[in-house]
Amino acid sequence: MKSIFKKVLFANMFALASFSVYAQDINPIITAVPSLSIAPDARAGGMGDAGVATAPDVYSQHWNPAKYAFAQSKAGFGLSYTPWLRKIVNDIALLYAVGYYKLGNEDNQALSASVRYFTIGDVNITDAHGILGNTIAPYEMAFDLGYSRKLSETFSGSVTVRYIRADYSGADEEGAPGSTFAADIAGYNESYINIGQSESLLSFGFNISNIGGKISSNEGITNNFIPTNLRIGTSLMYPMNEVSTLSLSLDLNKLLVPTPPVKGDMTTEEFEAARREYFDRSPISGIFRSFGDAPGGFSEELKEIMWSIGAEYDYDSKFRVRTGYFHENEMKGNRRYMTFGVGFKMSAFQLDAAYLASTAKASPLDQTLRFSLAFDIDAMQGLFK
Repeated sequence: MKSIFKKVLFANMFALASFSVYAQDINPIITAVPSLSIAPDARAGGMGDAGVATAPDVYSQHWNPAKYAFAQSKAGFGLSYTPWLRKIVNDIALLYAVGYYKLGNEDNQALSASVRYFTIGDVNITDAHGILGNTIAPYEMAFDLGYSRKLSETFSGSVTVRYIRADYSGADEEGAPGSTFAADIAGYNESYINIGQSESLLSFGFNISNIGGKISSNEGITNNFIPTNLRIGTSLMYPMNEVSTLSLSLDLNKLLVPTPPVKGDMTTEEFEAARREYFDRSPISGIFRSFGDAPGGFSEELKEIMWSIGAEYDYDSKFRVRTGYFHENEMKGNRRYMTFGVGFKMSAFQLDAAYLASTAKASPLDQTLRFSLAFDIDAMQGLFK
């Protein structure tokens, strides 16, 4: 029997988790295609991965597509690149492209699309005797289309459909590519409030993402949950003076995926039965069960909530400085990190960069960099007039 894809397992193990060697009673929620949850852009990446209620931008597709209905520009597109686990390997990366276009003369609805490609790099295949065979390039990818529309002066909603594919197979290896479909439902509200003598923008948002079928990489022998996720949050944009603003944002996240059973006091037979029931559970049933199935009860359910806070200082819509913090309980993955970022807008395009500094011990996510580029179609047309 050929060896398992060690690098594939390694990349997926650490794509979303950096377990502390000192953590006790670890019971993370493991999903297939974890790269779907990686923040693709440097703006939100510099704000602690907070983005469900921030001001609309090109990269709203990942965070909350409903924001496009409030976008100021008629259309835009963006490209981003994120080297992943760069402290350990040098050929794992996330590539992302996104765009949107506002429909009609009223500019109250928009179409959007994105494609993400998570390459796990080259993997050398060896047999049971350690003899080197062929080299493969496993990957995870997704393509989606979204529609957003203003439902009132202050609120918009959106629906997104997504095709997901994961391929870890090789020509001489057991297994096969897996694929599935999913959908997102999102909402966004923004209104103005007075703070002192300043008119500030207060926004709220939610996004239930990746509602869809399971996916298999072994021809249906094992079907795994995809990262269905509930994200809610709020953001406040406060004008400091005529040319600068300060934005503060908060996001809360919870995977809508069942918590795996733990053996505890169960017999081996009881534990195996619980595992079979877990893998046989339907995705929709798993969504509802995910709010109350943690083995540790309500206290463990609270530990499954991740939170992030972010701040952005904007000077004259040309220069931006950002920082943020992301927190995940050590029992559920122990991702804890500070983020820092900058952005520069020059006429028709904007360049952003972000840096992640882990506050958890021995985290493979430490020193992660993100780079993204966004283009404003309206501004680009103005250059040629």
